[in-house]
Amino acid sequence: MTAFGFDSTADDVLAGVDLSGKRILVTGASAGLGVETIRALKAHGATLVGAARDLAKARRALSAAGAGDIDLVELDLASLASCRKAADELLAKGERFDVIIANAGVMACPFGKTQEGFETQFGTNHLGHFVFVNRLVPLLNNPGRIVALSSSGHRFSDVDLDDPNFERTPYGEWAAYGRSKTANALFAVALDKRLKPHGVRAAAIHPGGIMTELGRHLTPELIAQMTGGRDIASAFKFKSIPQGAATTVWAAVRAPADEVGGRYCEDCHVAEVTEDPAARSGVRAYALDPARADALWAKSEEMVGERFAF
Repeated sequence: MTAFGFDSTADDVLAGVDLSGKRILVTGASAGLGVETIRALKAHGATLVGAARDLAKARRALSAAGAGDIDLVELDLASLASCRKAADELLAKGERFDVIIANAGVMACPFGKTQEGFETQFGTNHLGHFVFVNRLVPLLNNPGRIVALSSSGHRFSDVDLDDPNFERTPYGEWAAYGRSKTANALFAVALDKRLKPHGVRAAAIHPGGIMTELGRHLTPELIAQMTGGRDIASAFKFKSIPQGAATTVWAAVRAPADEVGGRYCEDCHVAEVTEDPAARSGVRAYALDPARADALWAKSEEMVGERFAF
């Protein structure tokens, strides 16, 4: 197989790949990586369904990218009622999927709560996708895949299953983001274990550092916290949006299922486990811990008031 890396774009990864007959769902279809992921997959023959909170914005962004004319479903991940309604609409149609890409999210936002009272980042990035994706599992083909967008930001913090909503812990924007991104990685671990017998594999990916709308809440103070006081240009090597979508599509349709199932991927390869705080790549062991993944699953079911058995 061709080797891809940091500089690869989604089109590089998909070169020569015919996705005709494949049906793929992508959340966060109104900006940034979601739009580019949809564009690239659609250009290679796949049928796309996009999920977004603002459908008018999604239509404008997709049209501008040359990826218009796809089915859209309204989805606000900060509302479990919206997640359930969107999933129910897709289940009612009964059209099957080969891949679900949980791409949408928020980052480093001020303290807030979702519609059901969960801390905004954990509630939106993890619990919203937990409900939406799990409800859609009956529509996944065998073989099928689920790709959850995590982040190197998972290294800021493990999940806190005793105080997920910062009711007793002082709130920190990066700590909350880290918790949510660790949760995304652990969700993929748990999904992969549960769905592998049914021919569906799940992987988490870090797209890279990319300047998108995700950074709308970043202040100079938050950037200094993230970089340890260094200039952001020297602290990070940024990717373009096409480069940022590469690992998503690689894990979704190009990489061997057994290679990526239950793993955390970056730069179009499976990441190494590292505890080195100075490392710019790699994944923390706690983000791949099967016991931690099961504990998060149980806590998530308790929080959303819904059980999922496959």
